[in-house]
Amino acid sequence: MLGLNFSFMMAETIGETGTTERKLESFRGKALEALSRIKGAMAEMPGLEFTRLPWQDITPVKEAARRLSGLENFLLLGIGGSALGPKCILEALSPLHNQRPDKRQRPKVFIYENADPCTLESILSSLDINKTGINVISKSGGTSETIAAFMVLYDLVEKSLGKEAAGRFILTTDPEKGDLRRLAAKGMASLSIPPGVGGRYSVLSAVGLLLAEVIGADTEGLLRGARDAHERCTREEFWENPAILAAVLIFIMQRDEGRKIDVLIPYSDRLKSFSEWYCQLWSESLGKQGRGLTPYPSVGTTDQHSQVQLWMEGPRDKVVIFIRVEDHGADFTIPDVFGGYESMSFLRGHGLSGLINAEEEATELALAKNQRPNMTITIPSLDAYHLGQLFYFFEIVTALTGFFLEINPFDQPSVEEGKRLTFGLMGKKGFEDKKKEVVEARDKKSCYKV
Repeated sequence: MLGLNFSFMMAETIGETGTTERKLESFRGKALEALSRIKGAMAEMPGLEFTRLPWQDITPVKEAARRLSGLENFLLLGIGGSALGPKCILEALSPLHNQRPDKRQRPKVFIYENADPCTLESILSSLDINKTGINVISKSGGTSETIAAFMVLYDLVEKSLGKEAAGRFILTTDPEKGDLRRLAAKGMASLSIPPGVGGRYSVLSAVGLLLAEVIGADTEGLLRGARDAHERCTREEFWENPAILAAVLIFIMQRDEGRKIDVLIPYSDRLKSFSEWYCQLWSESLGKQGRGLTPYPSVGTTDQHSQVQLWMEGPRDKVVIFIRVEDHGADFTIPDVFGGYESMSFLRGHGLSGLINAEEEATELALAKNQRPNMTITIPSLDAYHLGQLFYFFEIVTALTGFFLEINPFDQPSVEEGKRLTFGLMGKKGFEDKKKEVVEARDKKSCYKV
């Protein structure tokens, strides 16, 4: 079960830059009020429907995955939460998937998450499009980057397979609205994203679960982990709820200490994409109305050699959040070679897992000694069950932190303006005024350039 150690957030251990039990306790009422919104007021605030996902029926996802059985490749088209969540699952539960001999019975997986034509060309040169299943993910059914890629690929597949082309696509979108839903109604296979689940909260919906099924991951384990995390993260006993404590600590640090940057550093290469997923979740949920917290993605031990100097001696504006994996699921004992060299001999007999975990623990303490607050989330192992817990824990922490900041953690109003301006530039009907706005702005941009 996921655990939280916040000893190095407290004044008792790190001195005056830490907080106190009294200050945490004074926040109990506000924290439990926020928790009640999550537990009992889902209908009052669209966006909280993600809390229902752990109990969903995944039969449609399993049936969709069976449609793809026998194909050599699985190509996912999505952007933002529609790609970051599935990418987390792929890299955490089946790292280096396409190169692994033990995955030869599973399709190779490719994720196209941008509008960069060079990337799409590279993907297409790496697979046989005639032996590929394609999952198109767009909650709105009209995400420009994803739809453009879908149009390109459908044209390629139709030219090759004719009427069979539609059978190679699975559309994951809103159950009622949008152009993808209208296409699905004409015969394309589809999966639904519940209407009240935003893209950045959608990893435990069909968005992430179809890829999980395709690679042979334990989808039931993902949801079971999320259910168990829900039980812990909705406890009303303040000192027993890790999500409440994490959110309160982060909020107090930004309010009282000006620590508005939150570094997430998992000590596992398999969680590197998780840091990126967290960045979207944190940024898009909490950055609005002049308020917010800035996420900072990292991975240990790699970034000890590139970033820790800043965390140790730079501005006192950060909280560092470690993720520690107790059992990495594999290990190598460092052999007794090069014994005459001091920089090597002390390592012999230790495991690589022991080294990475020692690095994590040492970095916690080094920061604490320099009065830099940090907390550690620990999971026993990195399997589907504990990954499900991590996803759900961070989603609840994000929602609670948004409530503490007194903003809506489920909307993203400013993202929409960029989309509207893009629609205008690309000639979408009804957005002519936005095209005019961009063209006029080009004159202003001509004033200062070299």
